[in-house]
Amino acid sequence: MPPKDTPTNAPDVTVSELSQALKRTVEDAFGYVRVRGEISGYRGPHSSGHAYFALKDEGAKIDAVVWRGSFSKLRFKPEEGMEVIATGRLTTYPGKSAYQIVIDALEPAGVGALMALLEERRRKLAAEGLFDRERKRPIPFLPEVIGVVTSPTGAVIRDILHRVSDRFPRRVLVWPVRVQGETAAAEVAAAIRGFNALAPGGPIPRPDVLLVARGGGSLEDLWAFNEEIVVRAAAESAIPLVSAVGHETDTTLIDFAADVRAPTPTAAAEMVTPVRADLLATVAERGARLKGAALRG
Repeated sequence: MPPKDTPTNAPDVTVSELSQALKRTVEDAFGYVRVRGEISGYRGPHSSGHAYFALKDEGAKIDAVVWRGSFSKLRFKPEEGMEVIATGRLTTYPGKSAYQIVIDALEPAGVGALMALLEERRRKLAAEGLFDRERKRPIPFLPEVIGVVTSPTGAVIRDILHRVSDRFPRRVLVWPVRVQGETAAAEVAAAIRGFNALAPGGPIPRPDVLLVARGGGSLEDLWAFNEEIVVRAAAESAIPLVSAVGHETDTTLIDFAADVRAPTPTAAAEMVTPVRADLLATVAERGARLKGAALRG
């Protein structure tokens, strides 16, 4: 800068003009960015639907905001201490001479971050008693109506219906839901609560047992069944609930809250329906023993 007494022809600019120039420079130079960092100071979503927090690492911190429209579309909701990769655009806030990232998409920073989040959530829900053995109820021996929460298309529902038909035909009610994606967790939780809300003896029969099922997939694919809303709905269900999510090696948090965990959807169908031919044979054998005892008497 020139000394005060040195003439200059540099034009004066207002504070607003300078702020707008800085805003254009920042937004034009960076546009969309992907930033990796740890969520700090999480606040949200507020009554407005927006969420505010900061992304930090060992050397710096940047303010972040997720507007309501973007927040509802996030596959993974922000949580304090979660390491994430945020995609968004940089912008400035002239009122405070500050800059921030407006986030459009958010994802955990790798499988390790997901596993850490999963374990932390498991401990939290276990501490509340949602997984206690005392909460578990027995599955009815021969249910009249079986409620199934799953996708109405695909191999899972076909396998369940086929297995039930083979073993002991029962009435099956399907509550169609998405089992993957942004709205999956809310739909699954609403289905569990919807079945429980059915009145006994009403026009739609209330199931005697529930199956929550989907096929196998990656940790990200099955994440809806790790969401708190789903786990709490399963734990609160007054109807005995069987979790049948993924393959035998897949474990999700709904497995801990369910009354019984089945290794596969087909196995879940087998758990809730005995084999009719075996029952008939058993009844016939016991009837013969009863008749023989009466004759001997």
